[in-house]
Amino acid sequence: MKIVHIITGLNNGGAEGVLYRLVTHDQANEHIVISMMDAGKYGPLLLEKGLDLYCLNMSAGKISPKSILKLYKLIKITNPDVVQTWMYHADFIGGLAAKAAGVKKIFWNLRHSNFDSNHTKSSTIKIAKLNAKLSTIIPKKIISCAQGAVKAHADLGYDEKKIVVIGNGYDLSTFKIDDDSRDLIRNELNLGQKPVIGMVGRYDPQKDHKGLIQALKVVKEKGYAFDLVLIGRDLNDKNEILLEQIKKASLYNETYLLGQRNDIPSIMNALDIHVLSSSYGEGFPNVIAEAMACGTPCIATDVGDSRVIVSDYGTIVEPDSTEKLSLAIMENLDLMNNSQRWRKLRLEGSEHIKGNFSIESMVMKYHDIWHTSLEGVHE
Repeated sequence: MKIVHIITGLNNGGAEGVLYRLVTHDQANEHIVISMMDAGKYGPLLLEKGLDLYCLNMSAGKISPKSILKLYKLIKITNPDVVQTWMYHADFIGGLAAKAAGVKKIFWNLRHSNFDSNHTKSSTIKIAKLNAKLSTIIPKKIISCAQGAVKAHADLGYDEKKIVVIGNGYDLSTFKIDDDSRDLIRNELNLGQKPVIGMVGRYDPQKDHKGLIQALKVVKEKGYAFDLVLIGRDLNDKNEILLEQIKKASLYNETYLLGQRNDIPSIMNALDIHVLSSSYGEGFPNVIAEAMACGTPCIATDVGDSRVIVSDYGTIVEPDSTEKLSLAIMENLDLMNNSQRWRKLRLEGSEHIKGNFSIESMVMKYHDIWHTSLEGVHE
């Protein structure tokens, strides 16, 4: 099949990462990617892999009729068997353009699991509500990355009968237990023998770094020793608000701010415990699966599909609770003292991800959805 993917943009993000993994690991079909904005982070990577990429170069928040016409013409020229859209604006504009171009096999993709007006942009809610009205007539199926997203979108008015859940998949030849990578990073950072707690995730209220720091303040006051490693956009010494929170919690000497990194598998191996302290808004948190695949046990707040990913191989706590998060961290630090049980948890967690969230499994599930819908149309 020839499949055209239309995505709002190609900067760093969950949808962008899944699209990249899907099109670069699927050798059975021809994939063409259209970014409504610019090439972003993933554009050059897609070109390196030999994929066709087109950019409409729209500005954020601005719809260009000229660019929409270009999109329509691209769809007509490429004449795809399937159009797969990613993120709300692409679902709306890409879906309508594909419909106008005569494409019958159109699929949307959902990555959001919460429409709380306190945490979600009003523009996002508006476009999602508009898509809900169109969901009965434009897409053949709507692919959701998370179980938690199904109810949120059904409540908004989406056609629930069309929604199919396909969890994210990971390249497990990259995300795996790797003692050499662990040693490399720990030597680079000059980490000693203390347990290393970390979180990979951009600096954003959604991730609740403040809550994590407050929980670790309690852990330190209880007499536990550890180092803290924070990785992601704006997690650096230029972030004055974050630095002030770290200093007030008396964690300055324990904390390493690494900013964005491109060696996340090595980082995950270097950690002893990965914590995701998000307050809201997660769909299918990639970092949990990536950490577990590398044999790093996870503590995660009960947002999005965190519970589905962690299953019985980590710890889930309610969000926005300093007390419960700090207790979970201390329980895991205590468990590390039992080397046999800790090793068992690490290995079983890694096997759980291999058995349920491989990239091969995700690709085959997309194949099934695309092909089943094609068969229905051809009949």
